[in-house]
Amino acid sequence: MHAQEQINLYIAEQPEWQRPLLVRLRQVIHAVDENIEETWRWNSPGFDHGGIMLGMSGFKQFVSVWFHKGALLKDTHGLFEKLAKSEEKGNRVYKIHQGEAINEKALTDLVKQAIKVNKGGAKLTDAKPARKALVVPPDLEGCLKKNEEAWQHWEKFNYTHKKEYVEWITDAKQEETRKRRIAQALEMIREGTGKEDKYRSN
Repeated sequence: MHAQEQINLYIAEQPEWQRPLLVRLRQVIHAVDENIEETWRWNSPGFDHGGIMLGMSGFKQFVSVWFHKGALLKDTHGLFEKLAKSEEKGNRVYKIHQGEAINEKALTDLVKQAIKVNKGGAKLTDAKPARKALVVPPDLEGCLKKNEEAWQHWEKFNYTHKKEYVEWITDAKQEETRKRRIAQALEMIREGTGKEDKYRSN
């Protein structure tokens, strides 16, 4: 059975409220580019363009559209579901619940982006996770700012160097230990030395 026939059958077997959504999703996706190909993958409809691009599925409470390289797309309209950090890989999912309308403009934009990503040969490893903002402890920052030489070096340190010092100090269990580490850090930073530099290869 050809992919087109399998998809037709799949849609026909879904609950009544899902069928028009799936039909319209199919239309919107194809309207973006005439070279989009239908596939049958993982027991659900798929759409390829220069490789795996996206798919759609019907579930009990919603219809979903998943993007294979969604992590590389700019979701400016906020369609994608928010994921736990452990789930943040390549895929991104857009869910449409019963009674909701498809955001066709936003979906079209995502499909266009997905085509460009595949054409450009981008890989999921190109997606960089958002870097967590570094919070410098006030007592460390205060000491650094009082020492011009140390502060100048600190300002030039990269994120990793700063993070190593911050974690070392915040990991201290006792107040005395914390003060001692801040004093040691101040001396090392004045010399432009990273906390773990001695373990790094030249």
